[in-house]
Amino acid sequence: MYIPDKDTFVELFQSAFRAAITAGKRILEIYESDDFQVSMKSDNSPLSLADKDAHNIIKKCLVNSCIPVLSEEGRYLQFEERKSWDVLWIVDPLDGTRQFIQKRDEFTVNIAMITTGCPLFGVIYAPAIHDMYFGIKDVGSFKINACDANLLSISFQDLMRLATKLPSHTKTDSTYTVLASYNHLNDKTQEYIDRLKKERRNVEVKKIGSSLKMCMLADGIGDVYARFTDTYEWDTAAAQSILENAGWNIVSLENSKPLVYNKESLLNPYFICEKMK
Repeated sequence: MYIPDKDTFVELFQSAFRAAITAGKRILEIYESDDFQVSMKSDNSPLSLADKDAHNIIKKCLVNSCIPVLSEEGRYLQFEERKSWDVLWIVDPLDGTRQFIQKRDEFTVNIAMITTGCPLFGVIYAPAIHDMYFGIKDVGSFKINACDANLLSISFQDLMRLATKLPSHTKTDSTYTVLASYNHLNDKTQEYIDRLKKERRNVEVKKIGSSLKMCMLADGIGDVYARFTDTYEWDTAAAQSILENAGWNIVSLENSKPLVYNKESLLNPYFICEKMK
């Protein structure tokens, strides 16, 4: 596994951190101007001007790392071209495009560094609410708000000093909180929730958009998130780093093992996020 030295790690992390903030600022400009320019992709998912601009900004910010980028909005890369990549960036320039279009603030910028199929670190920025989440392997997961600090110019040392370690919330009641998607609550997911309601008392379902579901889980706001519809590697890579380093598992329902990345198929298996035992 590629493990950069301390100085290189800080440089790579700050590149991703600043890329997410810079892309988020552009997304917010478009969000507030209503200049969405929405089209539909081949899988019938929406593509906005914000997706495109964020992709271009992130790619420009990461180019000096000389590490290849796998992005939802980039050129489709065949496995033959990327199978030798031991290190890569996995990027979702705008996760939650539907929320963005529908004027809900629950959309994010997701950037992860992957080494030998596993996240080394991940950053997730929610520009409409100014929250930045990040997870670093064997260090921990953290949260900081852009209203509390100038995140574009903050040093790594100050970031680590000012950020709040996750989870920052402690449950004080017996409610079992299931986090769910607005747009992907299918029959299989509903069956899972119904089964939980039979097994437990006081089950509450909270619908949240984008990867914020997994960030909130890592922060202690919720008990479980299961996904029984299609997701891709860019939907989970950064969130997995934040979850795992805050004491959570994100595992495949096929084999109960953590999700892995840069596979031949970029489609994730169905998965569940639960507290580590």
